[in-house]
Amino acid sequence: MKNERIIEGLGKTKAVGMFRTMLEIREFEEKIRFLFLEGKMPGTVHQYIGMEACAVGVCAALDENDVIASTHRPHGHAIARGISMDAIAAELYGRTTGCCRGKGGSMHVGDLSKGMLPAIAIVGANIPIVMGMALSFKIRRQKKVAVSFFGDGASNEGAFHEGLNMAAVYDVPAVFICENNQYGASTSIKRVSKIENIADRAAAYGMPGDIADGMNVLDVYEHAKKAVDRARRGKGPTLLELKTFRLCGHSRRDPNKYMNDEEKEYWKTKDPIPFFEKVLLKEQLIKSDEISSLREDVEKRVEQAIAFGQTSPEPAPEDTLRDFYVTMDVPD
Repeated sequence: MKNERIIEGLGKTKAVGMFRTMLEIREFEEKIRFLFLEGKMPGTVHQYIGMEACAVGVCAALDENDVIASTHRPHGHAIARGISMDAIAAELYGRTTGCCRGKGGSMHVGDLSKGMLPAIAIVGANIPIVMGMALSFKIRRQKKVAVSFFGDGASNEGAFHEGLNMAAVYDVPAVFICENNQYGASTSIKRVSKIENIADRAAAYGMPGDIADGMNVLDVYEHAKKAVDRARRGKGPTLLELKTFRLCGHSRRDPNKYMNDEEKEYWKTKDPIPFFEKVLLKEQLIKSDEISSLREDVEKRVEQAIAFGQTSPEPAPEDTLRDFYVTMDVPD
């Protein structure tokens, strides 16, 4: 009954839109995985396969003027926040039409005009930055919320403790989203933490700690909306842990040998996309033939995005000297 209640609040258009975005993330990630392995795309990549419900559920709870900050695994967040796949693909190819003009690459995609700070690849580094953004919103009396996405591994970094403590002390409008996919690179969270839930650490800073099923986009949305609304009302930050799993290696050539077969199979049964598809079919918000058409359309859009990235202009030598400084008005 819970899923039905949440869907009723979302409405058909938004619910189906969330499903489409999850499909876009999965298809985009699957496509670039092969491009990287075939040596047809430069750099490296950390993928979001299996974690789509986290980004989509959280971003669906945000307003247009809110801001998110991401990690070295940012493609899903970028697509969920509304950055076009064309701009992301072009960025991966280092082209001038990329969301960061080809200067960021996979681990630094973002577009502040779309509400996403260019991603920060250093583990845990965006946490105190999000605290600072949220503090600026509070000082300016803006009804905005800043959201930090980070992994379970970042919860053992000093930036995590410093950022959350300061956010609580200043009562800033922030939500700290821990995407606990069970592994920091190849190390199980069970080997580096003695507590069952990362969200339990919130108590040490005097803020609420909450947990959602990171494989259920509706559950993520409900818990994220509660935390976001709380922050917007001036009630301070929340630490929200999303229990999830990446159905892929840490990076492009990671064979996943540190995960046993039983664990992999268990989490595959919780794949967030087939789960949400069944919910939508059960609630008669979409039909099987409509899902097939939707998948075909998403595949076509991803192919178009990749083609756009491949054929966009390369940067000129003089572009190296651009974007060092930003012209901005400084208040007196």
